[in-house]
Amino acid sequence: MQGMLVIFYLILFVYGIVIGSFVNVLIYRLPKHEDFVKIRSHCMSCGYQLRWFDLIPIVSWVIYKGRCRNCGQKISAQYPLIEALNGVVYVLVGIVYGISVDTVLLCLAASMLITISVIDYLTMVIPPGLNYTICILGIIRMAVDYKNFASYLFGFVSVALFLFILYTISKGRWIGGGDIKLMAATGLLVGWKLNILAFFLGCIYGSVIHIIRMRVSHKGHVLALGPYLAGGVMTAILVGDRIISWYFGKIM
Repeated sequence: MQGMLVIFYLILFVYGIVIGSFVNVLIYRLPKHEDFVKIRSHCMSCGYQLRWFDLIPIVSWVIYKGRCRNCGQKISAQYPLIEALNGVVYVLVGIVYGISVDTVLLCLAASMLITISVIDYLTMVIPPGLNYTICILGIIRMAVDYKNFASYLFGFVSVALFLFILYTISKGRWIGGGDIKLMAATGLLVGWKLNILAFFLGCIYGSVIHIIRMRVSHKGHVLALGPYLAGGVMTAILVGDRIISWYFGKIM
């Protein structure tokens, strides 16, 4: 049984780094509104169309020492780091949820959250398609776990409605429309309890990390809330039930 689990985690990691390679494509092309399906992967400097052996996740970057095989131009370390992160997250989800439909859905959602985090950090915009993808995954999960239908449906509005009110009052100055859609989609994915927890955790992450960034750089930064909300959602997915049980165990 132990050997089977190791194989399962290894498969998850391999799938994770492969999909992580696609996450890198989304991160680069979505903000530029480029086609990420039909256009083949290529070097951003010389235009060289990459072959299959140039696209082996993590391995190719290491073998070619982080440079294009054709022109020698440096390739950002972001590529192997995102691939590795996606692989590790897939394994963590697999450890928590085991061999299940939940693991498949939540792993794919994690890839969307990583994509959202990087794009929002770089551009202050969350592409709607990423939120819609999480929403679709949530609908599938709700259909599979139909006995808890109400929890997912309430999750769709639990945080998003509150953010929409803030958006309306501030006329978009306090919160972005992408953040509202993100929390609506994740609520449909994880249910209202975990989504509310995710929102609180995201706010804590944002407050602490943003203050640290300003202290270290000695200058102001515009707060992109998406990465912190995504971090809160991933924390809720992995350990949210334990946090909720611990909290209510303390106050009861």
